[in-house]
Amino acid sequence: MKVNADLHLHSKYSMACSGKMELPTIASEASRKGMELIGTGDCTHPKWLEEIKKAAISDEEIRIGNIFFIPTTEVEDIDRVHHLLILPSISKAEELAERIAPFGNLEADGRPSVKLDGCEIAEIAKDLGALIGPCHAFTPWTALYGYHDSLESCYGDMTEYVSFIELGLSADSNYADRIEELHRLTFLTNSDAHSPSTNKLAREFTQFNVPDITFEGIKKAILREQGYGATLNVGFFPEEGKYNRSACVKCFTQYPLPEAEARRWRCPICRGIIKKGVADRVNELADFEKPEHPDHRPPYLHLIPLAEIIQMSLGHASVQTKGVKTAWETIVGHFGNEVEALIYAEPEALKIVDDRIVNAILAFRKGDVIIHPGGGGQYGWLELPGHLKAEKPGPAEKGTEEKKKASKITKREIGKSRTQISFSDLARKKSVDTIENEEEKTARAGKKWPEKESPEKPAGQRSLFDF
Repeated sequence: MKVNADLHLHSKYSMACSGKMELPTIASEASRKGMELIGTGDCTHPKWLEEIKKAAISDEEIRIGNIFFIPTTEVEDIDRVHHLLILPSISKAEELAERIAPFGNLEADGRPSVKLDGCEIAEIAKDLGALIGPCHAFTPWTALYGYHDSLESCYGDMTEYVSFIELGLSADSNYADRIEELHRLTFLTNSDAHSPSTNKLAREFTQFNVPDITFEGIKKAILREQGYGATLNVGFFPEEGKYNRSACVKCFTQYPLPEAEARRWRCPICRGIIKKGVADRVNELADFEKPEHPDHRPPYLHLIPLAEIIQMSLGHASVQTKGVKTAWETIVGHFGNEVEALIYAEPEALKIVDDRIVNAILAFRKGDVIIHPGGGGQYGWLELPGHLKAEKPGPAEKGTEEKKKASKITKREIGKSRTQISFSDLARKKSVDTIENEEEKTARAGKKWPEKESPEKPAGQRSLFDF
């Protein structure tokens, strides 16, 4: 069976998180986004763990409505690298908390910082039967390749136990598959959401083929056992990341790598630090000039949240305007969830809203968008081609001029490569999957079923991106 999963997010007990990040709200919004499986996040925080227990049906089964939860947490190691742990049960989450409590204050933050290195955390994960991999691996701050040149440098003797890598908002399969050591790993795309809003939760997600929605089911998919595995990664264009291009952290002026090196990583305009971009960092680490995808690698679908597509099409300043919210509710109410509308809905069926919105959705399906890469801590941004722009933009196009500081404009057509599946292909796959799922449901009749990028560190923090 196919499930959409967002396995990395945070609770209201994590710093810089919305107070609305509570399990019932997360479950409700995840359902409307089209998810079936959600990571709890923050499962070592004492208060959050108590809330998880209240939602649990059993030690291994957590469900609210039609949303299944699995215990997960992000842990920061002594080198400031972040790791995602996926745990088999609530009791194992309690054991994890007991094991790491002597090395950090678990009550201080839902995402604990501990005085253990990556190898030691991986050893604990193995003892507990948990899965582990690096979070948002390519960002300059708190990431594997921000502080290490290889998996082994971080995980030491436990390197082979690492089973996945989270790409993060700043990378996709094409970036990661230029690095040979990552070929054996399953790639995860997760939201790292700090808010349940429609453009944060499940803004990136992974689709899996699993035998059932349990830890053992997701473990088989991540380890690619018995024919199970990830079937689709959905995420942003890497250029939208805050640190895609090498750029000044003060004025955001972007620089080609040779120029940044020649200027000794100091901006000649404002004397700010030039931060090495993810694209340049990948070029340093790459074993291949172009990505070489292993046979098990699923397609990567570049997409942004429906609310942001609506905002762009109408020319509104925010996803919180009445017009954007009304259109989003109309579409999701009609199709049942956001994924169904964005990926699978027939063009004619979408015409329940303004034509500008329909045209924008179809433009994203074709890759007909203009990308302004981010850098230096400023997010990249997208715009529709001229013929699809709103004729009468909303009154408060605030921040537009600021956004345009993002140096050069690049237009990128999404080709139908091995890692970019077409929407028509996805629709055909869904039709087949639906038939298979109905057969599975019949066979299982009578069986009981379980019910921001992270805030960045100050620019002065040094990593392998710095010189």
